[in-house]
Amino acid sequence: MQLEFYQLTSVGNRESNQDYMMHLINEDYALFVVADGLGGHQAGERASSYFCHSLIQLAPEYSANIKENPEQIMDAWVDAAIDMMLEAFAGDSVASEAHTTCAILFLNKDFLVTAHCGDSRIYRMNREQIIWRTRDHSVTQGLRDDGAVSELQMGVHPEQNQLTRSINVLKNHKPDIKLFSAPKTGETFILCSDGFWEFTKPHEFQRLAQKGISKKDLMKQARMAVLRAAGRSDNVTVQWLRII
Repeated sequence: MQLEFYQLTSVGNRESNQDYMMHLINEDYALFVVADGLGGHQAGERASSYFCHSLIQLAPEYSANIKENPEQIMDAWVDAAIDMMLEAFAGDSVASEAHTTCAILFLNKDFLVTAHCGDSRIYRMNREQIIWRTRDHSVTQGLRDDGAVSELQMGVHPEQNQLTRSINVLKNHKPDIKLFSAPKTGETFILCSDGFWEFTKPHEFQRLAQKGISKKDLMKQARMAVLRAAGRSDNVTVQWLRII
Protein backbone atom coordinates (compact mmCIF):
# COMPACT_ATOMS: atom_id res chain seq x y z
CA MET A 1 0.00 0.00 0.00
CA GLN A 2 1.42 3.34 -1.08
CA LEU A 3 1.01 6.10 1.49
CA GLU A 4 2.39 9.50 2.29
CA PHE A 5 2.40 9.84 6.08
CA TYR A 6 3.24 12.39 8.77
CA GLN A 7 2.56 12.50 12.51
CA LEU A 8 3.33 14.76 15.44
CA THR A 9 2.44 15.28 19.07
CA SER A 10 2.86 18.18 21.50
CA VAL A 11 2.33 18.59 25.22
CA GLY A 12 0.52 21.90 24.53
CA ASN A 13 0.15 23.82 27.80
CA ARG A 14 -0.13 20.72 29.98
CA GLU A 15 2.53 19.40 32.34
CA SER A 16 2.63 15.97 30.68
CA ASN A 17 1.49 14.35 27.45
CA GLN A 18 -1.26 11.78 27.96
CA ASP A 19 -1.79 11.36 24.22
CA TYR A 20 -0.21 8.42 22.44
CA MET A 21 -0.07 7.31 18.82
CA MET A 22 1.32 4.38 16.85
CA HIS A 23 1.16 3.02 13.32
CA LEU A 24 2.03 -0.02 11.26
CA ILE A 25 2.42 0.08 7.46
CA ASN A 26 3.26 -2.91 5.28
CA GLU A 27 2.53 -4.19 1.76
CA ASP A 28 -0.87 -5.64 2.67
CA TYR A 29 -2.43 -3.13 5.05
CA ALA A 30 -1.89 -0.08 7.23
CA LEU A 31 -3.01 0.51 10.81
CA PHE A 32 -3.09 3.82 12.68
CA VAL A 33 -4.18 4.65 16.22
CA VAL A 34 -4.41 7.81 18.32
CA ALA A 35 -5.37 7.64 22.00
CA ASP A 36 -5.94 10.39 24.56
CA GLY A 37 -5.56 9.26 28.17
CA LEU A 38 -7.70 10.44 31.06
CA GLY A 39 -6.93 10.05 34.74
CA GLY A 40 -4.59 11.53 37.34
CA HIS A 41 -1.29 10.21 38.69
CA GLN A 42 -0.15 9.14 35.18
CA ALA A 43 -3.12 6.75 34.87
CA GLY A 44 -4.28 8.29 31.60
CA GLU A 45 -0.78 8.38 30.20
CA ARG A 46 -0.36 4.70 30.93
CA ALA A 47 -3.80 3.77 29.59
CA SER A 48 -3.23 5.41 26.20
CA SER A 49 0.26 3.93 25.88
CA TYR A 50 -0.74 0.42 26.95
CA PHE A 51 -3.74 0.38 24.64
CA CYS A 52 -1.79 1.51 21.56
CA HIS A 53 1.05 -0.93 22.14
CA SER A 54 -1.42 -3.78 22.69
CA LEU A 55 -3.33 -2.99 19.50
CA ILE A 56 -0.16 -2.96 17.41
CA GLN A 57 1.22 -6.09 19.06
CA LEU A 58 -1.96 -7.98 18.15
CA ALA A 59 -1.91 -6.85 14.52
CA PRO A 60 -0.38 -10.00 12.97
CA GLU A 61 -3.01 -12.21 14.59
CA TYR A 62 -6.13 -10.17 13.82
CA SER A 63 -5.19 -8.67 10.46
CA ALA A 64 -4.77 -12.18 9.06
CA ASN A 65 -8.53 -12.85 9.35
CA ILE A 66 -10.06 -9.41 9.05
CA LYS A 67 -11.33 -9.93 5.48
CA GLU A 68 -13.77 -12.59 6.73
CA ASN A 69 -15.80 -10.12 8.79
CA PRO A 70 -14.04 -6.74 9.21
CA GLU A 71 -16.35 -5.26 11.85
CA GLN A 72 -16.52 -8.40 13.97
CA ILE A 73 -12.76 -8.96 13.82
CA MET A 74 -12.03 -5.34 14.72
CA ASP A 75 -14.38 -5.61 17.70
CA ALA A 76 -12.52 -8.72 18.91
CA TRP A 77 -9.19 -7.01 18.24
CA VAL A 78 -10.03 -4.00 20.40
CA ASP A 79 -11.40 -6.27 23.12
CA ALA A 80 -8.17 -8.29 23.16
CA ALA A 81 -6.13 -5.08 23.29
CA ILE A 82 -8.05 -4.01 26.41
CA ASP A 83 -7.28 -7.40 27.97
CA MET A 84 -3.58 -6.83 27.26
CA MET A 85 -3.88 -3.32 28.66
CA LEU A 86 -5.14 -4.82 31.92
CA GLU A 87 -2.17 -7.20 32.00
CA ALA A 88 0.20 -4.26 31.49
CA PHE A 89 -1.18 -2.56 34.60
CA ALA A 90 0.04 -5.66 36.46
CA GLY A 91 -2.50 -5.53 39.24
CA ASP A 92 -2.15 -1.81 39.94
CA SER A 93 -5.44 -0.57 41.43
CA VAL A 94 -5.17 2.60 39.34
CA ALA A 95 -6.23 0.55 36.30
CA SER A 96 -9.93 0.92 37.09
CA GLU A 97 -9.55 4.72 37.09
CA ALA A 98 -7.43 4.89 33.94
CA HIS A 99 -9.34 5.71 30.77
CA THR A 100 -8.42 6.54 27.21
CA THR A 101 -10.12 7.55 24.02
CA CYS A 102 -9.15 5.85 20.78
CA ALA A 103 -9.35 6.50 17.06
CA ILE A 104 -8.30 3.50 14.97
CA LEU A 105 -8.03 3.27 11.19
CA PHE A 106 -7.31 -0.01 9.39
CA LEU A 107 -7.13 0.06 5.62
CA ASN A 108 -6.15 -2.11 2.68
CA LYS A 109 -6.91 -2.08 -1.05
CA ASP A 110 -10.39 -3.56 -0.55
CA PHE A 111 -11.91 -1.67 2.38
CA LEU A 112 -11.25 0.38 5.49
CA VAL A 113 -12.48 -0.07 9.05
CA THR A 114 -12.68 2.54 11.79
CA ALA A 115 -13.07 2.06 15.53
CA HIS A 116 -13.40 4.98 17.89
CA CYS A 117 -14.40 5.67 21.46
CA GLY A 118 -14.52 9.12 23.03
CA ASP A 119 -13.70 12.34 21.20
CA SER A 120 -10.53 11.51 19.31
CA ARG A 121 -11.47 11.76 15.65
CA ILE A 122 -10.89 10.38 12.18
CA TYR A 123 -11.52 12.54 9.10
CA ARG A 124 -11.80 11.28 5.53
CA MET A 125 -11.33 13.96 2.88
CA ASN A 126 -10.68 14.58 -0.77
CA ARG A 127 -9.65 17.89 -2.29
CA GLU A 128 -13.26 19.04 -2.59
CA GLN A 129 -14.78 18.15 0.76
CA ILE A 130 -14.68 16.47 4.14
CA ILE A 131 -16.38 13.20 3.22
CA TRP A 132 -17.03 12.24 6.83
CA ARG A 133 -15.66 12.40 10.31
CA THR A 134 -16.30 10.08 13.25
CA ARG A 135 -19.08 11.09 15.62
CA ASP A 136 -17.78 11.96 19.10
CA HIS A 137 -19.02 10.24 22.22
CA SER A 138 -19.47 13.46 24.15
CA VAL A 139 -22.03 15.87 25.55
CA THR A 140 -21.17 18.46 22.92
CA GLN A 141 -21.70 15.99 20.06
CA GLY A 142 -25.23 15.53 21.38
CA LEU A 143 -25.69 19.30 21.35
CA ARG A 144 -24.35 19.41 17.79
CA ASP A 145 -26.74 16.68 16.69
CA ASP A 146 -29.62 18.66 18.19
CA GLY A 147 -28.54 21.85 16.40
CA ALA A 148 -27.81 23.65 19.67
CA VAL A 149 -24.18 24.36 18.73
CA SER A 150 -22.26 24.59 15.48
CA GLU A 151 -19.25 22.51 14.49
CA LEU A 152 -17.00 25.44 15.35
CA GLN A 153 -18.64 25.97 18.73
CA MET A 154 -18.09 22.39 19.84
CA GLY A 155 -14.40 22.92 20.54
CA VAL A 156 -14.88 25.89 22.85
CA HIS A 157 -18.03 24.77 24.63
CA PRO A 158 -17.58 24.53 28.45
CA GLU A 159 -18.81 20.91 28.43
CA GLN A 160 -16.50 19.78 25.63
CA ASN A 161 -14.44 17.54 27.92
CA GLN A 162 -17.47 15.58 29.15
CA LEU A 163 -17.32 12.20 27.43
CA THR A 164 -20.07 9.60 27.25
CA ARG A 165 -17.75 6.71 26.36
CA SER A 166 -14.11 5.77 26.92
CA ILE A 167 -11.82 2.74 26.88
CA ASN A 168 -11.18 1.21 30.30
CA VAL A 169 -10.23 -2.22 31.60
CA LEU A 170 -13.72 -2.63 33.10
CA LYS A 171 -15.14 -2.59 29.54
CA ASN A 172 -18.19 -0.49 30.39
CA HIS A 173 -18.23 1.05 26.92
CA LYS A 174 -17.87 -0.33 23.40
CA PRO A 175 -16.23 1.51 20.52
CA ASP A 176 -18.18 2.37 17.39
CA ILE A 177 -16.90 0.22 14.53
CA LYS A 178 -17.74 0.97 10.91
CA LEU A 179 -16.85 -0.52 7.53
CA PHE A 180 -16.28 1.78 4.56
CA SER A 181 -15.42 1.53 0.89
CA ALA A 182 -11.83 1.13 -0.20
CA PRO A 183 -9.60 4.21 0.04
CA LYS A 184 -9.14 6.07 -3.23
CA THR A 185 -5.97 7.52 -4.65
CA GLY A 186 -5.63 11.12 -3.52
CA GLU A 187 -7.82 10.79 -0.43
CA THR A 188 -6.50 12.18 2.85
CA PHE A 189 -7.18 10.85 6.34
CA ILE A 190 -6.51 12.62 9.63
CA LEU A 191 -6.58 10.99 13.07
CA CYS A 192 -6.32 13.44 15.96
CA SER A 193 -6.95 14.09 19.63
CA ASP A 194 -9.33 16.84 20.70
CA GLY A 195 -6.41 19.17 21.36
CA PHE A 196 -5.97 19.39 17.59
CA TRP A 197 -9.52 19.49 16.24
CA GLU A 198 -10.97 21.84 18.89
CA PHE A 199 -9.07 24.78 17.40
CA THR A 200 -8.81 23.69 13.76
CA LYS A 201 -11.56 25.08 11.55
CA PRO A 202 -13.31 22.98 8.88
CA HIS A 203 -11.72 24.94 6.04
CA GLU A 204 -8.30 24.32 7.63
CA PHE A 205 -8.93 20.58 7.63
CA GLN A 206 -9.90 20.95 3.98
CA ARG A 207 -6.66 22.79 3.29
CA LEU A 208 -4.73 19.82 4.70
CA ALA A 209 -6.34 17.67 1.99
CA GLN A 210 -4.89 19.73 -0.84
CA LYS A 211 -1.97 18.76 -3.07
CA GLY A 212 1.52 19.58 -1.86
CA ILE A 213 0.86 19.43 1.89
CA SER A 214 4.02 18.72 3.91
CA LYS A 215 4.82 17.97 7.53
CA LYS A 216 5.70 21.65 7.87
CA ASP A 217 2.09 22.54 7.06
CA LEU A 218 0.83 20.04 9.63
CA MET A 219 3.16 21.48 12.25
CA LYS A 220 1.95 25.00 11.45
CA GLN A 221 -1.66 23.96 11.98
CA ALA A 222 -0.82 22.21 15.26
CA ARG A 223 0.98 25.32 16.52
CA MET A 224 -2.04 27.40 15.55
CA ALA A 225 -4.28 25.10 17.61
CA VAL A 226 -2.05 25.63 20.65
CA LEU A 227 -1.98 29.41 20.18
CA ARG A 228 -5.74 29.67 19.79
CA ALA A 229 -6.19 27.88 23.11
CA ALA A 230 -4.64 30.97 24.74
CA GLY A 231 -2.58 29.18 27.38
CA ARG A 232 -5.11 26.38 28.01
CA SER A 233 -4.11 24.00 25.25
CA ASP A 234 -4.64 20.30 25.75
CA ASN A 235 -2.11 17.81 24.38
CA VAL A 236 -2.12 17.97 20.59
CA THR A 237 -1.65 14.80 18.54
CA VAL A 238 -2.30 14.24 14.84
CA GLN A 239 -1.60 11.62 12.18
CA TRP A 240 -1.95 12.63 8.52
CA LEU A 241 -1.94 10.15 5.64
CA ARG A 242 -2.69 10.26 1.93
CA ILE A 243 -3.25 7.45 -0.53
CA ILE A 244 -0.82 7.80 -3.45
